[in-house]
Amino acid sequence: MTEDRGQRTERGTLSGAFFMGAAQLWQNFCHLTLSSVLCLLLSVLLLSACGKEPLYQEQGYVFGTLVDITVYGESDAHARQGVAMAMQEFQRLHNLLHAWQPSELSDLNAAIARGESKKVSPELAAMLQDAAQLSAQSKNLFNPAIGELVQLWGFHADEFKPVSPDPKQIAALLAVKPQMSDISISQDQVQSRNKSVRLDLGGYAKGYALDRAAEIFHQQGMHNVLINIGGNVLALGSHGNRPWRVGIQHPRKSGALAMMDLQDGEATGTSGDYQRYFMLDGKRYCHLIDPRSGYPAQGVQAVTLVTHGSRAGVMSDGPSKPLFIAGSAGWRAAATAMGLTEAMLVDETGTIHLTADMQKRLQFADKELHPQVE
Repeated sequence: MTEDRGQRTERGTLSGAFFMGAAQLWQNFCHLTLSSVLCLLLSVLLLSACGKEPLYQEQGYVFGTLVDITVYGESDAHARQGVAMAMQEFQRLHNLLHAWQPSELSDLNAAIARGESKKVSPELAAMLQDAAQLSAQSKNLFNPAIGELVQLWGFHADEFKPVSPDPKQIAALLAVKPQMSDISISQDQVQSRNKSVRLDLGGYAKGYALDRAAEIFHQQGMHNVLINIGGNVLALGSHGNRPWRVGIQHPRKSGALAMMDLQDGEATGTSGDYQRYFMLDGKRYCHLIDPRSGYPAQGVQAVTLVTHGSRAGVMSDGPSKPLFIAGSAGWRAAATAMGLTEAMLVDETGTIHLTADMQKRLQFADKELHPQVE
Protein backbone atom coordinates (compact mmCIF):
# COMPACT_ATOMS: atom_id res chain seq x y z
CA MET A 1 0.00 0.00 0.00
CA THR A 2 1.26 3.42 -0.76
CA GLU A 3 0.36 6.84 0.45
CA ASP A 4 -1.20 8.77 -2.45
CA ARG A 5 0.69 12.04 -2.85
CA GLY A 6 -1.13 13.10 -6.00
CA GLN A 7 -4.06 14.73 -4.23
CA ARG A 8 -4.56 18.47 -4.08
CA THR A 9 -4.81 19.64 -0.50
CA GLU A 10 -6.54 22.44 1.29
CA ARG A 11 -3.14 23.36 2.61
CA GLY A 12 -1.90 23.92 -0.92
CA THR A 13 -4.82 26.27 -1.62
CA LEU A 14 -4.10 28.27 1.51
CA SER A 15 -0.43 28.49 0.55
CA GLY A 16 -1.43 29.87 -2.82
CA ALA A 17 -3.55 32.57 -1.18
CA PHE A 18 -0.68 33.52 1.10
CA PHE A 19 1.65 33.76 -1.86
CA MET A 20 -0.67 36.13 -3.73
CA GLY A 21 -0.72 38.52 -0.79
CA ALA A 22 3.00 38.26 -0.13
CA ALA A 23 3.83 38.60 -3.81
CA GLN A 24 1.95 41.87 -3.97
CA LEU A 25 4.06 43.23 -1.12
CA TRP A 26 7.21 42.16 -2.90
CA GLN A 27 6.01 43.79 -6.12
CA ASN A 28 5.47 47.13 -4.41
CA PHE A 29 8.86 46.87 -2.74
CA CYS A 30 10.61 46.00 -5.99
CA HIS A 31 9.14 48.96 -7.83
CA LEU A 32 10.75 51.19 -5.22
CA THR A 33 14.19 49.64 -4.72
CA LEU A 34 15.02 46.74 -7.03
CA SER A 35 15.15 45.91 -10.68
CA SER A 36 12.27 43.98 -12.22
CA VAL A 37 14.55 40.97 -12.78
CA LEU A 38 15.46 40.69 -9.11
CA CYS A 39 11.80 41.15 -8.18
CA LEU A 40 10.85 38.17 -10.34
CA LEU A 41 13.58 36.02 -8.80
CA LEU A 42 12.45 36.81 -5.28
CA SER A 43 8.85 36.02 -6.19
CA VAL A 44 9.87 32.60 -7.53
CA LEU A 45 11.81 31.86 -4.35
CA LEU A 46 8.82 32.87 -2.25
CA LEU A 47 6.55 30.56 -4.23
CA SER A 48 8.95 27.65 -3.68
CA ALA A 49 9.10 28.27 0.05
CA CYS A 50 5.34 28.47 0.39
CA GLY A 51 4.70 25.39 -1.74
CA LYS A 52 7.08 23.00 0.03
CA GLU A 53 5.18 20.41 2.05
CA PRO A 54 6.54 19.46 5.52
CA LEU A 55 6.71 15.75 4.69
CA TYR A 56 9.48 13.38 5.75
CA GLN A 57 9.66 9.83 4.41
CA GLU A 58 12.02 6.95 5.11
CA GLN A 59 12.12 3.31 4.06
CA GLY A 60 13.70 0.22 5.55
CA TYR A 61 13.53 -3.55 5.39
CA VAL A 62 12.51 -5.74 8.32
CA PHE A 63 10.19 -8.71 8.99
CA GLY A 64 11.17 -9.83 5.49
CA THR A 65 9.30 -6.92 3.92
CA LEU A 66 9.52 -3.23 3.01
CA VAL A 67 8.80 -0.68 5.73
CA ASP A 68 7.74 2.85 4.79
CA ILE A 69 7.16 5.64 7.32
CA THR A 70 5.87 9.12 6.43
CA VAL A 71 5.79 11.98 8.95
CA TYR A 72 3.87 15.19 8.37
CA GLY A 73 4.39 18.60 9.94
CA GLU A 74 7.71 17.99 11.73
CA SER A 75 11.22 19.21 11.07
CA ASP A 76 13.41 16.72 9.22
CA ALA A 77 15.63 16.35 12.29
CA HIS A 78 12.73 15.59 14.64
CA ALA A 79 11.05 13.27 12.13
CA ARG A 80 14.32 11.44 11.47
CA GLN A 81 14.80 10.87 15.19
CA GLY A 82 11.30 9.42 15.64
CA VAL A 83 11.58 7.20 12.58
CA ALA A 84 14.97 5.90 13.73
CA MET A 85 13.42 4.90 17.08
CA ALA A 86 10.57 3.10 15.31
CA MET A 87 12.95 1.27 12.97
CA GLN A 88 15.09 0.19 15.93
CA GLU A 89 11.96 -1.16 17.62
CA PHE A 90 11.01 -3.09 14.48
CA GLN A 91 14.47 -4.67 14.36
CA ARG A 92 14.25 -5.57 18.05
CA LEU A 93 10.92 -7.33 17.48
CA HIS A 94 12.27 -9.05 14.38
CA ASN A 95 15.16 -10.43 16.46
CA LEU A 96 12.80 -11.42 19.28
CA LEU A 97 10.29 -13.27 17.10
CA HIS A 98 12.31 -14.82 14.29
CA ALA A 99 10.87 -18.27 13.67
CA TRP A 100 13.87 -20.03 12.14
CA GLN A 101 16.94 -18.06 13.20
CA PRO A 102 18.20 -17.72 16.80
CA SER A 103 15.68 -15.71 18.82
CA GLU A 104 13.73 -15.89 22.04
CA LEU A 105 10.88 -17.50 20.11
CA SER A 106 13.09 -20.13 18.47
CA ASP A 107 14.60 -20.94 21.89
CA LEU A 108 11.08 -21.49 23.21
CA ASN A 109 10.26 -23.75 20.27
CA ALA A 110 13.36 -25.82 21.00
CA ALA A 111 12.29 -26.21 24.64
CA ILE A 112 8.77 -27.26 23.61
CA ALA A 113 10.19 -29.87 21.21
CA ARG A 114 12.18 -31.32 24.15
CA GLY A 115 9.07 -31.41 26.31
CA GLU A 116 10.43 -28.73 28.63
CA SER A 117 8.95 -25.55 30.01
CA LYS A 118 10.77 -22.24 29.58
CA LYS A 119 10.62 -18.83 31.19
CA VAL A 120 10.16 -16.05 28.62
CA SER A 121 10.06 -12.28 28.73
CA PRO A 122 6.80 -10.71 29.97
CA GLU A 123 6.37 -9.18 26.52
CA LEU A 124 6.54 -12.51 24.70
CA ALA A 125 4.25 -14.13 27.26
CA ALA A 126 1.66 -11.40 26.71
CA MET A 127 1.93 -11.75 22.93
CA LEU A 128 1.40 -15.52 23.14
CA GLN A 129 -1.65 -15.07 25.34
CA ASP A 130 -3.11 -12.53 22.93
CA ALA A 131 -2.35 -14.73 19.90
CA ALA A 132 -3.99 -17.69 21.67
CA GLN A 133 -7.12 -15.61 22.27
CA LEU A 134 -7.29 -14.58 18.61
CA SER A 135 -6.77 -18.21 17.60
CA ALA A 136 -9.68 -19.36 19.77
CA GLN A 137 -11.85 -16.56 18.41
CA SER A 138 -11.09 -17.69 14.85
CA LYS A 139 -11.86 -21.33 15.69
CA ASN A 140 -8.19 -22.11 15.04
CA LEU A 141 -8.14 -20.82 11.46
CA PHE A 142 -5.52 -18.39 12.75
CA ASN A 143 -3.10 -20.90 14.25
CA PRO A 144 0.44 -19.72 15.09
CA ALA A 145 1.24 -23.21 16.45
CA ILE A 146 1.67 -24.80 12.98
CA GLY A 147 5.18 -23.54 12.31
CA GLU A 148 6.26 -27.08 11.41
CA LEU A 149 3.80 -27.09 8.52
CA VAL A 150 4.97 -23.64 7.41
CA GLN A 151 8.55 -24.93 7.33
CA LEU A 152 7.52 -28.12 5.52
CA TRP A 153 6.16 -25.96 2.70
CA GLY A 154 9.44 -24.05 2.45
CA PHE A 155 8.29 -20.73 3.89
CA HIS A 156 10.85 -20.61 6.70
CA ALA A 157 13.37 -19.14 4.27
CA ASP A 158 14.27 -15.81 2.75
CA GLU A 159 13.67 -17.18 -0.75
CA PHE A 160 10.84 -19.55 -1.63
CA LYS A 161 11.61 -22.51 -3.85
CA PRO A 162 8.94 -24.84 -5.24
CA VAL A 163 8.52 -27.82 -2.93
CA SER A 164 6.09 -30.72 -2.82
CA PRO A 165 5.99 -32.11 0.73
CA ASP A 166 5.33 -35.79 1.32
CA PRO A 167 1.59 -36.15 1.97
CA LYS A 168 2.43 -38.60 4.76
CA GLN A 169 4.40 -35.90 6.58
CA ILE A 170 1.48 -33.49 6.28
CA ALA A 171 -0.95 -36.13 7.54
CA ALA A 172 1.32 -36.92 10.49
CA LEU A 173 1.43 -33.26 11.55
CA LEU A 174 -2.33 -32.92 11.19
CA ALA A 175 -2.84 -36.02 13.32
CA VAL A 176 -1.07 -34.48 16.34
CA LYS A 177 -3.13 -31.27 16.01
CA PRO A 178 -0.75 -28.54 17.23
CA GLN A 179 -2.73 -25.53 18.41
CA MET A 180 -2.41 -22.54 20.72
CA SER A 181 -4.66 -24.13 23.34
CA ASP A 182 -1.87 -26.68 23.94
CA ILE A 183 0.17 -23.91 25.56
CA SER A 184 -0.11 -22.84 29.19
CA ILE A 185 1.54 -19.75 30.67
CA SER A 186 2.05 -19.07 34.36
CA GLN A 187 4.23 -16.22 35.63
CA ASP A 188 5.93 -16.02 32.23
CA GLN A 189 6.73 -19.74 32.35
CA VAL A 190 5.57 -21.36 29.10
CA GLN A 191 4.98 -25.04 28.49
CA SER A 192 3.10 -27.11 25.96
CA ARG A 193 1.34 -30.42 26.40
CA ASN A 194 1.99 -31.05 22.71
CA LYS A 195 5.63 -31.32 21.63
CA SER A 196 4.59 -30.79 17.99
CA VAL A 197 3.71 -27.14 18.66
CA ARG A 198 6.11 -24.88 16.78
CA LEU A 199 5.28 -21.23 17.22
CA ASP A 200 5.38 -18.86 14.27
CA LEU A 201 4.11 -15.32 14.93
CA GLY A 202 4.64 -14.12 11.37
CA GLY A 203 0.90 -13.46 11.09
CA TYR A 204 0.90 -11.34 14.24
CA ALA A 205 4.23 -9.51 14.46
CA LYS A 206 3.66 -6.76 11.89
CA GLY A 207 0.42 -5.70 13.53
CA TYR A 208 2.03 -5.69 16.97
CA ALA A 209 4.91 -3.62 15.58
CA LEU A 210 2.45 -1.03 14.22
CA ASP A 211 0.93 -0.56 17.67
CA ARG A 212 4.39 -0.23 19.23
CA ALA A 213 5.37 2.37 16.62
CA ALA A 214 2.24 4.36 17.42
CA GLU A 215 3.27 4.45 21.08
CA ILE A 216 6.76 5.63 20.16
CA PHE A 217 5.58 8.44 17.91
CA HIS A 218 3.07 9.67 20.47
CA GLN A 219 5.79 9.67 23.13
CA GLN A 220 7.93 11.79 20.81
CA GLY A 221 5.10 14.27 20.29
CA MET A 222 4.56 13.26 16.65
CA HIS A 223 0.87 12.88 15.91
CA ASN A 224 0.69 12.84 12.09
CA VAL A 225 2.39 9.70 10.81
CA LEU A 226 1.63 6.94 8.31
CA ILE A 227 3.35 3.61 9.07
CA ASN A 228 3.39 0.87 6.43
CA ILE A 229 4.91 -2.54 7.19
CA GLY A 230 4.52 -4.68 4.10
CA GLY A 231 0.88 -3.74 3.48
CA ASN A 232 -0.19 -3.41 7.11
CA VAL A 233 -0.74 0.31 7.54
CA LEU A 234 -1.55 2.45 10.59
CA ALA A 235 -2.54 6.10 10.34
CA LEU A 236 -1.88 8.64 13.08
CA GLY A 237 -3.46 12.07 12.74
CA SER A 238 -3.73 13.34 9.19
CA HIS A 239 -1.83 14.49 6.12
CA GLY A 240 -2.27 18.20 6.70
CA ASN A 241 -5.87 19.21 6.13
CA ARG A 242 -6.94 15.84 4.76
CA PRO A 243 -6.89 12.21 5.94
CA TRP A 244 -4.09 9.89 4.98
CA ARG A 245 -4.97 8.22 1.69
CA VAL A 246 -3.80 4.71 0.86
CA GLY A 247 -4.13 2.31 -2.02
CA ILE A 248 -5.00 -1.39 -1.86
CA GLN A 249 -2.69 -3.35 -4.14
CA HIS A 250 -4.39 -5.20 -6.99
CA PRO A 251 -3.54 -8.90 -6.44
CA ARG A 252 -2.99 -9.62 -10.13
CA LYS A 253 -2.06 -6.28 -11.72
CA SER A 254 0.38 -3.49 -11.02
CA GLY A 255 -1.19 -0.51 -9.29
CA ALA A 256 -4.09 -0.10 -6.92
CA LEU A 257 -7.34 -2.01 -6.89
CA ALA A 258 -8.96 0.73 -4.81
CA MET A 259 -8.18 3.81 -2.72
CA MET A 260 -9.46 4.81 0.70
CA ASP A 261 -8.92 7.35 3.46
CA LEU A 262 -7.66 6.34 6.89
CA GLN A 263 -8.66 8.42 9.88
CA ASP A 264 -6.60 8.93 13.03
CA GLY A 265 -5.98 5.59 14.75
CA GLU A 266 -7.29 3.43 11.91
CA ALA A 267 -5.31 0.56 10.42
CA THR A 268 -5.67 -1.59 7.35
CA GLY A 269 -4.12 -4.93 6.57
CA THR A 270 -4.06 -7.17 3.52
CA SER A 271 -3.29 -10.88 3.32
CA GLY A 272 -2.61 -12.00 -0.23
CA ASP A 273 -1.26 -14.86 -2.31
CA TYR A 274 0.90 -12.61 -4.50
CA GLN A 275 4.02 -11.83 -2.43
CA ARG A 276 5.08 -14.90 -0.45
CA TYR A 277 4.36 -17.78 -2.81
CA PHE A 278 5.81 -20.14 -5.39
CA MET A 279 4.48 -21.73 -8.57
CA LEU A 280 4.58 -25.49 -9.14
CA ASP A 281 3.12 -27.23 -12.18
CA GLY A 282 1.15 -24.10 -13.04
CA LYS A 283 -0.42 -23.83 -9.57
CA ARG A 284 0.17 -21.07 -7.02
CA TYR A 285 1.09 -22.03 -3.46
CA CYS A 286 1.09 -19.18 -0.93
CA HIS A 287 2.44 -18.98 2.62
CA LEU A 288 -1.01 -18.99 4.25
CA ILE A 289 -1.44 -22.59 5.37
CA ASP A 290 -4.89 -23.97 6.09
CA PRO A 291 -4.48 -25.74 9.46
CA ARG A 292 -7.41 -28.04 8.60
CA SER A 293 -5.84 -29.52 5.46
CA GLY A 294 -2.14 -28.79 5.98
CA TYR A 295 -1.95 -27.28 2.50
CA PRO A 296 -1.67 -23.65 1.35
CA ALA A 297 -5.09 -22.02 1.21
CA GLN A 298 -6.67 -21.91 -2.25
CA GLY A 299 -9.52 -20.00 -3.84
CA VAL A 300 -8.64 -16.50 -2.61
CA GLN A 301 -6.34 -13.83 -4.01
CA ALA A 302 -6.51 -11.28 -1.19
CA VAL A 303 -8.33 -10.14 1.95
CA THR A 304 -8.27 -6.54 3.23
CA LEU A 305 -9.52 -5.25 6.60
CA VAL A 306 -9.93 -1.89 8.30
CA THR A 307 -9.63 -1.80 12.09
CA HIS A 308 -9.88 0.78 14.86
CA GLY A 309 -8.90 1.35 18.48
CA SER A 310 -5.84 0.93 20.68
CA ARG A 311 -5.02 -2.47 19.11
CA ALA A 312 -5.79 -1.49 15.54
CA GLY A 313 -2.41 -2.76 14.35
CA VAL A 314 -2.74 -6.24 15.83
CA MET A 315 -6.34 -6.50 14.66
CA SER A 316 -5.31 -5.59 11.09
CA ASP A 317 -2.87 -8.51 10.95
CA GLY A 318 -3.86 -11.78 12.63
CA PRO A 319 -7.63 -11.57 11.95
CA SER A 320 -7.15 -11.32 8.17
CA LYS A 321 -5.84 -14.89 8.04
CA PRO A 322 -9.04 -16.69 9.09
CA LEU A 323 -11.01 -14.78 6.45
CA PHE A 324 -8.50 -15.77 3.76
CA ILE A 325 -8.49 -19.41 4.84
CA ALA A 326 -12.30 -19.56 5.20
CA GLY A 327 -12.61 -18.55 1.53
CA SER A 328 -15.52 -17.02 -0.33
CA ALA A 329 -17.99 -19.41 1.31
CA GLY A 330 -16.98 -18.73 4.89
CA TRP A 331 -15.25 -15.34 5.00
CA ARG A 332 -18.32 -13.43 6.16
CA ALA A 333 -18.92 -15.71 9.14
CA ALA A 334 -15.21 -15.51 9.99
CA ALA A 335 -15.37 -11.69 9.88
CA THR A 336 -18.31 -11.72 12.28
CA ALA A 337 -16.47 -14.08 14.63
CA MET A 338 -13.47 -11.73 14.65
CA GLY A 339 -15.64 -8.67 15.24
CA LEU A 340 -14.84 -7.12 11.86
CA THR A 341 -17.33 -4.91 10.03
CA GLU A 342 -15.06 -3.52 7.29
CA ALA A 343 -13.61 -6.30 5.16
CA MET A 344 -13.13 -7.28 1.52
CA LEU A 345 -12.21 -10.56 -0.16
CA VAL A 346 -11.06 -11.07 -3.75
CA ASP A 347 -11.67 -14.67 -4.78
CA GLU A 348 -9.74 -16.77 -7.30
CA THR A 349 -11.87 -15.50 -10.20
CA GLY A 350 -11.25 -11.86 -9.28
CA THR A 351 -14.78 -11.40 -7.95
CA ILE A 352 -14.87 -8.89 -5.08
CA HIS A 353 -16.89 -9.65 -1.96
CA LEU A 354 -17.17 -6.99 0.72
CA THR A 355 -19.19 -5.75 3.65
CA ALA A 356 -21.51 -2.78 3.33
CA ASP A 357 -19.31 -0.70 5.63
CA MET A 358 -16.24 -1.47 3.52
CA GLN A 359 -18.03 -0.54 0.31
CA LYS A 360 -18.79 2.93 1.69
CA ARG A 361 -15.14 3.86 2.05
CA LEU A 362 -13.57 2.40 -1.11
CA GLN A 363 -13.03 4.13 -4.45
CA PHE A 364 -12.26 1.45 -7.04
CA ALA A 365 -9.82 2.24 -9.83
CA ASP A 366 -12.02 0.37 -12.31
CA LYS A 367 -15.41 2.07 -12.26
CA GLU A 368 -16.93 -0.88 -14.12
CA LEU A 369 -16.41 -3.27 -11.20
CA HIS A 370 -19.53 -4.64 -9.55
CA PRO A 371 -18.50 -5.94 -6.11
CA GLN A 372 -20.82 -8.24 -4.18
CA VAL A 373 -21.97 -6.74 -0.89
CA GLU A 374 -22.52 -9.51 1.65
